[in-house]
Amino acid sequence: MSGQNVINLGVDSFLHAFEKNEIPHVNLDWKPPAQGDTELINILFRLATELVDEKGDSLIDKANNEAFDKMRAGQPVLKRIRYAHEVIPGMTKKSIYHAGPPIAWEEMCGPMQGAFIGALKYEGLAKTDDEAIKLMQSGEITYGPNHYNQCVGPMTGMISYSMPLFEVENETYGNKAYSTINEGIGKVMRFGANGTEVIERLHWLEKVLAPALDKALIASGGINLKNIMSQALTMGDEMHQRNVAASLLFYRQISGELTEATQGNEHAKDIVEFVAKKNEQFFLNLAMAATKAIADTVRDIPYCTVLTAMSRNGVNFGINVSSLGKEWFEAPCLKPNALYFPGYSEADANPDMGDSAIVECYGIGGMAMGAAPAVVRFVGAESVYEAFKYTESMREIATGLNNDLPIPTMDFAGVALGIDIRKVVATGLLPIINTGVAHKMAGVGQVGAGIVTPPMAIMVSALKAFAARYLK
Repeated sequence: MSGQNVINLGVDSFLHAFEKNEIPHVNLDWKPPAQGDTELINILFRLATELVDEKGDSLIDKANNEAFDKMRAGQPVLKRIRYAHEVIPGMTKKSIYHAGPPIAWEEMCGPMQGAFIGALKYEGLAKTDDEAIKLMQSGEITYGPNHYNQCVGPMTGMISYSMPLFEVENETYGNKAYSTINEGIGKVMRFGANGTEVIERLHWLEKVLAPALDKALIASGGINLKNIMSQALTMGDEMHQRNVAASLLFYRQISGELTEATQGNEHAKDIVEFVAKKNEQFFLNLAMAATKAIADTVRDIPYCTVLTAMSRNGVNFGINVSSLGKEWFEAPCLKPNALYFPGYSEADANPDMGDSAIVECYGIGGMAMGAAPAVVRFVGAESVYEAFKYTESMREIATGLNNDLPIPTMDFAGVALGIDIRKVVATGLLPIINTGVAHKMAGVGQVGAGIVTPPMAIMVSALKAFAARYLK
């Protein structure tokens, strides 16, 4: 074969023979579309050739570009602190909302059940675990996904009647979204803890922190969260597992008004320290509410294949797709590829959970891991270079790059925005999500952090449902 060159298409085993025999070659990392599944290849072909307008332009691409433009135009502004019963229609003391797609009490994982027990104690509906369990089993408690109420919450995502919520308005379109206030570290309800210290902290958030923050926000006239997220990306945050810069940038924005709002307040020092010093993940819940307010504006666009939500309840992973409305596509959650805290291992981990993957729908979090070198080891990635590769690969499944959120470590390229289920299925690349890992037993708390993806099965089922709706 002297004088011949070889192009190798995606079969790595051939490379050794070429190298051994010193044959010049070029290796192309190629895979057949949709992993070679002929049914899916046919669907993708028909979507590309049949769903076109009179000029031959793709109806799906036009719809996805509309979604991209709307998401990029969104301006999420934190306006108020409101209580759940004030903003969720029809909410009563016996209403509780949770992270992820719908799930029955009997099917919930340990941390989720533990959080429900804690919420009932917090609301004064039960004094003991046994009383709370009986109440859940009685059918008296109404519960369902946060996403049905324009809300999001991390991990278990508990939202009950008395809980204070961040109110974020997308000023471009006028819609609002809500999230709880991050509880901080230690024993917390989002990981299923429900002891006395957990309930006391929740009451402190409700009765001490929330009124002071609300007063400060009213005085500020609102805080643009997109501006904070953009700046935080340049400072090493990705807004899912690392919020150090974003939390401090938020405090800088509110510090003057918060100082005035807490004058003469015996809890002033505790309030300021909770926001500025003792809770590096404070901004996470704000990022979630901001991205929820943005993503909700692209729901129900005909022909649009962009994801509007990714969410997990600790048992099932669910997604929503723009043109398919509120229909959930679900499959069992995966366990994260994680770095565990000392004394814990994968055997202790609960499958993935939380509404927090809404931030990846906006291109931050794991999608922008290349912006956050300091988070790499924390989530178990092998190197900063690997984080760059993750972020670069996410461009292949996105509608475009959002240059309003540039990544300095990657030549200021924008984050990948608008996850397209067609591209996910065609390439076999799944959205990368940075996530915390909860212990499978209620109340133990966080045992690690890592990287996870949705199951491919839900992308495939969503694509087939889309095809069934739009292909004749």
